[in-house]
Amino acid sequence: MEMENHTMVSEFILLGIPNTRGLETILFIIFLVFYPCTLLGNLLILSAILADSHLHTPMYFFLCNLSVIDLGFSSVSTPKLLANLWSRVISLGGCMSQVFFYHFLGSTEYLLYTVMAYDRYVAICHPLRYLIIMNWRVCAILAAGTWITSSFHATILTSLTFTLPYCGSNVVDYFLCDIFPVVKLACAETYIIETVTFTNTGVVPMTCFLLILLSYIRIVYSIMKINSAEGQQKAASTCISHLTVVMLFFGPCAVVYTQPQLSKVLQSSVQLFSYLATPMLNPVIYTLKNKEVKDALRKLTGQKTAR
Repeated sequence: MEMENHTMVSEFILLGIPNTRGLETILFIIFLVFYPCTLLGNLLILSAILADSHLHTPMYFFLCNLSVIDLGFSSVSTPKLLANLWSRVISLGGCMSQVFFYHFLGSTEYLLYTVMAYDRYVAICHPLRYLIIMNWRVCAILAAGTWITSSFHATILTSLTFTLPYCGSNVVDYFLCDIFPVVKLACAETYIIETVTFTNTGVVPMTCFLLILLSYIRIVYSIMKINSAEGQQKAASTCISHLTVVMLFFGPCAVVYTQPQLSKVLQSSVQLFSYLATPMLNPVIYTLKNKEVKDALRKLTGQKTAR
């Protein structure tokens, strides 16, 4: 009988970024600057790799997948962040889409980083068998596996979240729709969704990070066995960019999901950095640390490559 006094929620109200009242115009400009820079950087990387046959290798194939993910992440998050600065109402369908795409793209990204670490492990630890092990069929299966697995992951989390009844408050104490802030509003037991979410967004990414770490321990050991300093430097240079973007990705995730008592201001800042800065910095990092990508970009823009 008590349930009859409630109206089922059809939209949510996001409280927004903490302590930013009156700063909407400044934030709008900042977010608006990040978005085209991210699009331009990732589109340039994609175009350069596709246009240069020398870059048609497994490492750059996976880098293309990463650029697609960053384009998707930025396009899903930034326009909505811009809109939410002025109108904080989001429909039930819009909230579902945010939860799905955030977890779909985030899961794809950490799985892809794991695959990329395996690619670097094979290239440095088993160089003579690299092209046999990492043939195009294997690369396609690994890449497709990350996207397909992540789609199931996001579908399960989104379904469990929005099959719960929402019949009370519709005010989400956050600046976006994510699982934990949303399920706090549910009118039912949330133990299952919280357990599944913790496993999928905590245990699984941590397992991937440990696999990446183990790969790099083995890679460092192999690099140290190389006799020439030039050979060591060349081998290490192919890993520095990947290791840097891995830290950029897992660092903010670790802070957000392992420190639930973190202040809302700091948590929001970390999350915004993950949303806005990481997709923009990834192509910059790969460009600065990689001569082959620089040469491909020069060719793409009609400049002479450096000798």
